[in-house]
Amino acid sequence: MDIETLYHRTVDGWAARVEAVGADQWTATTPCADWDVRTLVNHVVGEDLWTEPLVRGETIEEVGDRFDGDLLGDDPRGTAVRAAGQASAAVAEALPARTPVHLSYGDEDLEEYVAQLAADHLVHGWDLAVATGGDTALDGDVVDAVAAWFSEREEMYREGGVIGPRVDQAPDDAQSQLLAHFGRDPQWVPPA
Repeated sequence: MDIETLYHRTVDGWAARVEAVGADQWTATTPCADWDVRTLVNHVVGEDLWTEPLVRGETIEEVGDRFDGDLLGDDPRGTAVRAAGQASAAVAEALPARTPVHLSYGDEDLEEYVAQLAADHLVHGWDLAVATGGDTALDGDVVDAVAAWFSEREEMYREGGVIGPRVDQAPDDAQSQLLAHFGRDPQWVPPA
């Protein structure tokens, strides 16, 4: 699967799960330590808002703090879906040029950055779905593609503190294994 297709499928899956969040679910607990649904969605919206300026060549310093704090306002669902659409459009426009992006750790290949974003949308889409009682089944082809990409990066992510410890004794299916490698318990359920 090419990187543009992978990215768009993960963003579309994310947006569909956001649209399903009920008005009373924004404070629900998620599998992400210390994050409720609103905080989780705000995190991904921040990534989506950062995407456009970064793929167009801006640096972290040039973007500054414009995407700090609460980005969701009074319309968290609409804001998240719009941000996802804007990020998707920016990636589609930028990918043919393959211009490097300037990240906090230095310049990065655009395709690598887009793969990072795809993985984050996929895993946080599951986080959101399991927290809100939504559809937790992830696209099998996307899971396989992200798993193949992540296999060479897992330890680097873990050493950098980006993901938690791998969950042992997860079910043997591809989705559960990918979630476990990202430090998620694929059998997590919200607290009663």
